[in-house]
Amino acid sequence: MVSPKSIAYYAFHPNELRSMIQWKIWHNPVHERDESKDSENLKRCFYFLTLTSRSFAAVIMELHPELLVPVTLFYLILRGLDTIEDDMTIPLEKKEPILRDFHNIIEKDGWNFQENGPNEKDRQLCVEFDKVIKEFKTLKPAYREIIADITKRMGNGMADYANNAEHNLVGVNTVKDYELYCHYVAGLVGEGLTRLFVEAGLANAALLKKPELMESMGQFLQQVNITRDIKEDLDDNRRFWPKEIWSKHVDKFEDLFKPENKQKALNCSSEMIYTALTRADDCLYYLAGLREQSVFNFCAIPQTMAIATLNACFQNYDIFEKNVKITKGEACQLMIESSQNLQLVCDVFKRYSQKIAKKNNPHDPNFLKISITLGRVEQFIESIFPSQKPPVDQKSPANVEEAEKAKKQAYEEKWDLIYMAAAVVITVLVITSSMIGVAWLAGARFDIAYVELKQQVGALLGSAEPTAVEAVKVITEKSEL
Repeated sequence: MVSPKSIAYYAFHPNELRSMIQWKIWHNPVHERDESKDSENLKRCFYFLTLTSRSFAAVIMELHPELLVPVTLFYLILRGLDTIEDDMTIPLEKKEPILRDFHNIIEKDGWNFQENGPNEKDRQLCVEFDKVIKEFKTLKPAYREIIADITKRMGNGMADYANNAEHNLVGVNTVKDYELYCHYVAGLVGEGLTRLFVEAGLANAALLKKPELMESMGQFLQQVNITRDIKEDLDDNRRFWPKEIWSKHVDKFEDLFKPENKQKALNCSSEMIYTALTRADDCLYYLAGLREQSVFNFCAIPQTMAIATLNACFQNYDIFEKNVKITKGEACQLMIESSQNLQLVCDVFKRYSQKIAKKNNPHDPNFLKISITLGRVEQFIESIFPSQKPPVDQKSPANVEEAEKAKKQAYEEKWDLIYMAAAVVITVLVITSSMIGVAWLAGARFDIAYVELKQQVGALLGSAEPTAVEAVKVITEKSEL
């Protein structure tokens, strides 16, 4: 059921409401999965995809049929690996060999893992991991080789961090360590997906010669998530913000969450956001190398969500108090814009870059670095989609016609918003009236309620008539007799 808070929010943000309706009603997937052709085993894998993925399931399900199953299994294998690595109830001496040998485990028929803690949210995936292995072994050899290679490298990286006592005790130390961690958990994913895209003939093979681009695709998403989730990670006793950054502002990591250090915390967060922003232009460059629409959507939607999330987090102390997210309406608008072409995606990046620039604080020690980085993003966009236009001849009939058309369109959009707001108000009034009518038919006594309200107001004003309600009740009883 929609909450009153949501109704109030969208009443004042009709554009977001319209985006939600448009996405729900008018969005047509580029490709739709034919469930009738799936085995029961594969259906179970898709079930685990939707169960374990918070954000990627929807875009994966719309991928080109050639990539749908390989990418799904790639995701589930890495999710299984991460579930074992993330479970602190598993002793290191048992965990490490599994992580390092996971690329071989995915070739073993019937293997599963039932030793995760009872509170591990993705435990069931590991319990039924034999189903994932069975489907993995049906993939083309080239796909299996790519997935196994990435799994091997990621598993070894995770094992190295699990063995790092300093990391487990104080978290990430330097920015270099931070980016290495992001490489293992996200950069490798970007590489693996790129190799799958190219192998399927749905991306430009030149991307494989630009490893920094596919690295940035994963790094950007992971760094945004780490920046946003600082409070959640603290509650889970995890620290991913590098000490090299936060130690410039406070003595202890926990000091970032003290109200008296609010400005220091904001300055620290802006440096984290700056670190992520340095990857933004590479992401746009990468998207230019994709050849197929569903693959483009799959890659572009998370990236635009990420830049919007950075804007929501920038100079926002709420990230130290709760998990900050963009609204559903904004997310739907981003999905609409990101599932069309590169130019619209660039427009999104440019729009949010400008929003971040407006909030950039000159007193922030990172002000100049952030300004330069945002300028570089806009410069890159300008290089592929120049905005310069020839001088406009105001007397030209064509320009007069265009101006008139634009004016008419603006007028229509204005009335669209008015009609939508009116529809919301009328709907609320109709529902309220219906509820009052039903209450009246059920025997509700509004005259007594009115007198009680009047008496309470009178009491507040010092002119109450204490026997007013009793008088009404006596009259009512007599009338009933």
